Amino acid sequence: MTQYLPPNLLALFAPRDPIPFLPPVDKLTWEKRTDGYSGVSYLMSRFEDPKDTPPPTRVETREERLERKRREKAEQMQYKLEQEIALWDPHNNEAGTADPYKSLFVSRINYDTSESKLRREFEIYGPIKKIVMIHNVKTGKPRGYAFIEYEHERDMHSDLPCWLVCSRDL
Repeated sequence: MTQYLPPNLLALFAPRDPIPFLPPVDKLTWEKRTDGYSGVSYLMSRFEDPKDTPPPTRVETREERLERKRREKAEQMQYKLEQEIALWDPHNNEAGTADPYKSLFVSRINYDTSESKLRREFEIYGPIKKIVMIHNVKTGKPRGYAFIEYEHERDMHSDLPCWLVCSRDL
């Protein structure tokens, strides 16, 4: 049946060359006579003195490195937070409102809503002192909520319809 196989497959079934003959060794290792084993004491002078050896250096493991970096980052954030708290003055905050009792929080605002559109919708209840729309610090896009500060507290407490305050279509 193998005579029908192509030559490249027939080469796979060809016999290998015979194992070459090697003459036997004179004596086996356990039959050889030796001069005996000598110690290493004559090599001791080549070793350095243990007093002169530097102490081994400790290598930081992966877990220790990750823990150290996490700790350093936490300390850095704590320091930065302490610095910002020390420099923060709530009385000189331009974005904040002067009187929280005159301020109205409006949420779920459409991202395309402008400050003038908010002013137009809420000015019918009283004069508005300031409108602060909150934006993302990195991208500058609106976050979907705003603070409206009225000039008088009674204007803020006027009967605002719920659909106006809760609407996403402003």
